[in-house]
Amino acid sequence: MERVIATRDILKASFSLAVLGAIASVLGACATAPESRSATTPERQTATTRESRAPTLSTERIAEILASPDRSAADRTNDIRRKPDQMLAFIGMRPGMVALDLSASGGYTTELIARAVGPMGRVYGQSAPRDPARSPPAPTAPEGAAFPPSAMPQTPAVVATLSPAGRRTSPQALAERSKNPAAGNIIAVVQPFESPIPAEAASNTLDLVTLMFNYHDLGFLGVDRAQMNKAVFAALKPGGMYVIADHSGRPGTGISESGTLHRIEEAFLRQEVEAAGFKLAEQGNFMRNPSDPRDKNTPDPPQPKDEFVLKFVKP
Repeated sequence: MERVIATRDILKASFSLAVLGAIASVLGACATAPESRSATTPERQTATTRESRAPTLSTERIAEILASPDRSAADRTNDIRRKPDQMLAFIGMRPGMVALDLSASGGYTTELIARAVGPMGRVYGQSAPRDPARSPPAPTAPEGAAFPPSAMPQTPAVVATLSPAGRRTSPQALAERSKNPAAGNIIAVVQPFESPIPAEAASNTLDLVTLMFNYHDLGFLGVDRAQMNKAVFAALKPGGMYVIADHSGRPGTGISESGTLHRIEEAFLRQEVEAAGFKLAEQGNFMRNPSDPRDKNTPDPPQPKDEFVLKFVKP
């Protein structure tokens, strides 16, 4: 009898252990199930990381882009002072990027970006609606060139850029550029600087925003730059880049000489952009000219302006 009771007790104990084991397994499965359900699918991981894995353009690829025989004579002339090989390398261009070129003007930078991002990418070229009541200061040269118009080669494209009578609007210039298959991914955007992003790209969509040699103009144009920079911040993806190049002003001048010397103090610009939430990631010194006294529009003796290039990142 005692042996039968002992056997029964052993069976009960075994059954209890089995039940406890099953309960533990169920609880463990419940604990891990949400993580499994929320895990990113391989397809989504591929889609979100494809671009980040894309290598930046090599020196050889950048050289190929610049040597493309279908680039205009005016753009090739602009290359001499704009150093596009170093600019594209500094930015870290990748195929497939979605970009916005603020104040695109004639589209020199817009087209370079379009060629760099390739057919899988796209670039918006922004210009503000024209204000017929405003007469902006005469440009010193096309697209921020440092030399006066008289020193620029008078190709038909340059003449059209400089002549008020023959000047095309920015959307017209971009439309002309987009006829080239190599730049067919250009999209012209006419929106105020304070809200420069098209609706489809206004939130966490862009990989890159550029503003080349025109941030200073926003001063005499009366643009709400804080609002513009906030809009750029919102449109960029986390890790997205905001690259600004401009003509360097003297310490303490801020943006006060924007309509006269066409310059802006670097520290002033940086402070404004960082106030929107950006972090300075890198400074480009490849357009610096320490010999420029920075006290005139065109340096005396004639020479390139001292220019800075800043790369900001959205954290």
